Amino acid sequence: MRNWVLMTLALLVHGVAYGAGDATAGKKYFTSWCGNCHKVGTYARGSFGPELNAIFGRKAGTTEDFNYSEAMKASGIVWNEETLAAYLKDPDKVVPGTKMRFWGMSNEQQIADLLAYLATFQNKGQ
Repeated sequence: MRNWVLMTLALLVHGVAYGAGDATAGKKYFTSWCGNCHKVGTYARGSFGPELNAIFGRKAGTTEDFNYSEAMKASGIVWNEETLAAYLKDPDKVVPGTKMRFWGMSNEQQIADLLAYLATFQNKGQ
């Protein structure tokens, strides 16, 4: 509990708390930046990237319908708001050797919005 409180305070001090995102705005970012490779929703399946339903709490590199890089499978990451936000900021820094070809996002509000949108799919496709 203490670590969670400290991480939340750190997020508030450094900018936007990721749980405060706007899912409607996040949908626009997902469509523009993520949707060509990743899918969400009832019929989402891995394609050029893994499907992102129920991403929070999932161990990185574990969906069965996508061929992950060895780096991602060995990363030991469990996706939560903090780990996913860091990955969205700089994928190559968080998982050197990742197959994801994305330059990263620097705007913390956009990241918060995207995470809020992904959270709307936390109980889909299970």
